[in-house]
Amino acid sequence: MLQRRQILGGAAAALAMPSIAGAQGAAWPNRSIRLVAQFPPGGLVDTVARLMAPMMAQALGQSVVVENRAGAGGIIGTDVVAKAPADGHTLLVSHASVHVFSTATRPTLPFDPINDFTHMMHLVEAPNIILVRANSPFQSLEQLLTAARTRPVRFGSSGIGSAPHLLGAMLSSEANAPNLDHIPYAGSAPAMQDVLAGNIECMVDPITTNTAQMRDGSLRALAVSTPQRLAMFPNVPTFAELGFPKLTSAQWLGLSGPKGLPAPIVERLNAIMPPILARPELMARFVDLQTMPRNPPPAGPAFVSIMRQEITEWTAVARQFNIVVG
Repeated sequence: MLQRRQILGGAAAALAMPSIAGAQGAAWPNRSIRLVAQFPPGGLVDTVARLMAPMMAQALGQSVVVENRAGAGGIIGTDVVAKAPADGHTLLVSHASVHVFSTATRPTLPFDPINDFTHMMHLVEAPNIILVRANSPFQSLEQLLTAARTRPVRFGSSGIGSAPHLLGAMLSSEANAPNLDHIPYAGSAPAMQDVLAGNIECMVDPITTNTAQMRDGSLRALAVSTPQRLAMFPNVPTFAELGFPKLTSAQWLGLSGPKGLPAPIVERLNAIMPPILARPELMARFVDLQTMPRNPPPAGPAFVSIMRQEITEWTAVARQFNIVVG
């Protein structure tokens, strides 16, 4: 699984750079850039895209407009970018849920997750957690798993084939808890509502959309998928320290474009993004969301290598548990 992460640090460098030649000899960018978020407004992808867009616009000298193209678990918006002109004016906040988990669980996709894109940089990543409501009888992960060895205990996820689904399946197997039953939802929000209402016992989800409820005490995390405990939530143990090291993982976001993006455009984007990610106001929001950059952010072949490794790992998990979408 994924190795230990470090928080991106260092002083921000100058953002502005001279114009370069883009496709067909025109200066790039010579018009507004659309930054596609393939999930609905309010989620992690949309939030990160809207935090970065004005800073990217400042660095590039053109407006950067976030365009939500949701549907089919992120596949629709991702496909829009795969089929866009490779002129640098359409970019994607790529997501492991599509490029890794959909690849692992779907027989076919309308694009090749590696070869139909120019993958520029790993941006941030969010760990996963297992949550119960505040008045749940389960005070620890072991209590929940002990119950799931003898009777049904339902865990919600954002959908069949999602990262939380696969993590829950792994936990059920590793803990010998065969009655940890998966309940898929059309997103994290309805799953959370059913946890709070007591209709299901727990949910597995990225931490990002749950930090507010964890801080106000309405939800309680039993374990987190980071290598070490989180400074913001020091009382939440890691899966690894509870005996499940295979559940050390995270879901990343990246910056990608269509296949064949000209090298000068790639170079410029890879030059401006690290100082943007390191800006104090952006880092403060990342800390609040518990969704952090790596130090340094993997770019180009290093980013693609991460993607290939995770596709291999999670395809094996999906096959082990016969998790197929479509």
